[in-house]
Amino acid sequence: MECRVGCGACCIAPSISSPIPGMPHGKPAGVRCVQLTADNRCALYGKPERPAVCVRLRPHPEMCGNSAAEAMLLLSALELATQPEK
Repeated sequence: MECRVGCGACCIAPSISSPIPGMPHGKPAGVRCVQLTADNRCALYGKPERPAVCVRLRPHPEMCGNSAAEAMLLLSALELATQPEK
């Protein structure tokens, strides 16, 4: 599957625990990454400073669904399902 250009769900819905330029402590779930442009593209794409977790993430139908809205729902549900118990 190819990444849906302008979706941005993977840069908003999940938490990211590794540092991101401009977000040295990572980002919480549901918070827009500071590197996500106004048209929902990664400003770090292809650059060495892009976090490894982002580089390794690959689009998949179970994660991306059929639209950006569906991707947000699927990724938000995945984030909730994988949170450590408190």
